[in-house]
Amino acid sequence: MDVEVVALALNVVVPEHLRWTDVRRGEEFTLQTLTVRPLPDGGTAAKAYGRPTAGGRGAYTSFPVPDRPELTELVAAAAARAAQLWAGATGSRR
Repeated sequence: MDVEVVALALNVVVPEHLRWTDVRRGEEFTLQTLTVRPLPDGGTAAKAYGRPTAGGRGAYTSFPVPDRPELTELVAAAAARAAQLWAGATGSRR
Protein backbone atom coordinates (compact mmCIF):
# COMPACT_ATOMS: atom_id res chain seq x y z
CA MET A 1 0.00 0.00 0.00
CA ASP A 2 1.34 3.44 -0.91
CA VAL A 3 0.75 5.76 2.06
CA GLU A 4 1.51 9.48 2.10
CA VAL A 5 2.15 10.92 5.58
CA VAL A 6 1.70 14.69 5.44
CA ALA A 7 2.44 15.69 9.02
CA LEU A 8 4.39 14.30 11.92
CA ALA A 9 5.66 16.03 15.05
CA LEU A 10 6.64 15.23 18.58
CA ASN A 11 6.43 17.36 21.68
CA VAL A 12 9.31 17.13 24.10
CA VAL A 13 9.58 18.48 27.64
CA VAL A 14 12.81 20.39 28.17
CA PRO A 15 14.37 19.22 31.46
CA GLU A 16 14.64 22.06 33.97
CA HIS A 17 18.43 22.19 33.84
CA LEU A 18 18.30 22.79 30.04
CA ARG A 19 15.58 25.48 30.03
CA TRP A 20 16.40 29.02 28.97
CA THR A 21 14.67 32.38 28.68
CA ASP A 22 13.96 34.57 25.68
CA VAL A 23 12.05 37.81 25.14
CA ARG A 24 9.17 38.41 22.75
CA ARG A 25 7.27 41.71 22.50
CA GLY A 26 8.89 42.94 25.71
CA GLU A 27 7.88 39.87 27.75
CA GLU A 28 10.34 37.27 29.02
CA PHE A 29 9.44 33.60 28.52
CA THR A 30 10.92 30.48 30.08
CA LEU A 31 11.11 27.87 27.33
CA GLN A 32 9.80 24.50 28.54
CA THR A 33 8.86 22.39 25.51
CA LEU A 34 10.05 21.69 21.99
CA THR A 35 8.05 20.73 18.95
CA VAL A 36 10.22 18.66 16.63
CA ARG A 37 9.30 17.85 13.03
CA PRO A 38 11.14 15.60 10.58
CA LEU A 39 12.35 17.23 7.37
CA PRO A 40 12.30 15.62 3.93
CA ASP A 41 16.10 15.55 3.85
CA GLY A 42 16.23 13.40 7.01
CA GLY A 43 17.05 16.22 9.41
CA THR A 44 14.77 17.80 11.99
CA ALA A 45 13.35 21.24 12.69
CA ALA A 46 12.60 22.33 16.25
CA LYS A 47 10.74 25.26 17.81
CA ALA A 48 10.57 26.09 21.52
CA TYR A 49 7.50 27.13 23.50
CA GLY A 50 7.06 28.31 27.07
CA ARG A 51 5.31 30.50 29.60
CA PRO A 52 5.92 34.07 30.70
CA THR A 53 8.58 34.11 33.43
CA ALA A 54 6.44 36.56 35.44
CA GLY A 55 3.57 34.03 35.47
CA GLY A 56 0.22 33.84 33.77
CA ARG A 57 -0.73 32.37 30.45
CA GLY A 58 1.36 33.14 27.44
CA ALA A 59 0.39 33.26 23.82
CA TYR A 60 1.35 30.22 21.74
CA THR A 61 4.46 31.84 20.30
CA SER A 62 7.41 29.91 18.95
CA PHE A 63 11.04 30.69 19.65
CA PRO A 64 14.15 29.43 17.91
CA VAL A 65 16.07 26.70 19.68
CA PRO A 66 19.60 27.86 20.51
CA ASP A 67 22.47 26.00 18.88
CA ARG A 68 23.67 24.28 22.07
CA PRO A 69 25.05 20.72 22.03
CA GLU A 70 22.86 19.59 24.93
CA LEU A 71 19.69 20.75 23.13
CA THR A 72 20.82 19.07 19.91
CA GLU A 73 21.29 15.87 21.95
CA LEU A 74 17.81 16.27 23.47
CA VAL A 75 16.23 16.54 20.00
CA ALA A 76 18.16 13.49 18.76
CA ALA A 77 17.21 11.46 21.85
CA ALA A 78 13.56 12.47 21.47
CA ALA A 79 13.54 11.42 17.81
CA ALA A 80 15.13 8.08 18.67
CA ARG A 81 12.61 7.48 21.46
CA ALA A 82 9.70 8.40 19.18
CA ALA A 83 11.01 5.93 16.58
CA GLN A 84 11.06 3.19 19.24
CA LEU A 85 7.50 3.99 20.26
CA TRP A 86 6.26 3.97 16.65
CA ALA A 87 8.11 0.73 15.90
CA GLY A 88 6.35 -0.91 18.85
CA ALA A 89 2.90 0.38 17.91
CA THR A 90 0.51 -2.44 17.03
CA GLY A 91 -2.30 -0.46 15.45
CA SER A 92 -5.12 1.76 16.54
CA ARG A 93 -7.45 1.01 19.41
CA ARG A 94 -11.02 2.12 19.11
